[in-house]
Amino acid sequence: MVKPRQASKTVSFIDEYCEMYRDLFSDVRTFEYFKYLHLGIISELKRKSLPEIAKIIGLESPEQLNHFLTKSIWSRAEIEKRRLELILKVINGAEIIVIIDETGDKKKGTTTDYVKRQYIGNLGKIEQGLVSVTAFGLHKGKLFPLINEVYKPKERLKEGDEYKSKPQIGGEMIKKLKEKGFKIKLVLADSEYGESQTNLVNILEQEKLPFVLAIRSNHVMWLPSGQVIRTNKWREFEREFDTGKTEQRYVREIIYGAKKRD
Repeated sequence: MVKPRQASKTVSFIDEYCEMYRDLFSDVRTFEYFKYLHLGIISELKRKSLPEIAKIIGLESPEQLNHFLTKSIWSRAEIEKRRLELILKVINGAEIIVIIDETGDKKKGTTTDYVKRQYIGNLGKIEQGLVSVTAFGLHKGKLFPLINEVYKPKERLKEGDEYKSKPQIGGEMIKKLKEKGFKIKLVLADSEYGESQTNLVNILEQEKLPFVLAIRSNHVMWLPSGQVIRTNKWREFEREFDTGKTEQRYVREIIYGAKKRD
């Protein structure tokens, strides 16, 4: 019987990290592409496309990486499960802050699934692109991704797809994280999620989770008898986007509910 060859080495910390996923890949070649993608992602490439990653790591063709992503036998769900297990082990049962946010990538044409003209938050404007919702964890000053899901616009749904709004995706992520064993002490999100009573706020209340969600200045809320709204003054701040562009924005804290008794 021929002993399988060892996977090619990259850099030590990538090799050590990826080795924790080795048993999820059926062959050495597929596992190597898994490592190569990690190497490309942490590289200093400005545009981390498959052709650019293939070039920097010395592959003959980007089709090798494309084949790994689209046709190789491995499970995204199993990799996500393992990654969340590793994160739980590292934080050792500590409480975390969960941040629900969306990111987008500008994309020309419509050949890529779920691409359309929509608001791209990190660009600060409407563009043709792809948007995904991500749940980030914050623990001891370190921010790390937990779960990610592509937003599928109604106009771009494929057969068998089910439409879910971004707040609905965020709510499902919160439930999933709790089911996986994460202890959540606070949830943060912007106004798109803060103004979605049915899809997110109600879920947070059902799960009895504290939350701080933004709402726009023209948003109206009905409060139960005996509850009041308390606010501070609007304050200016400079918002910087990934593109380097900056805009003058305003922030204000709004607290509603009944005051706690001493």
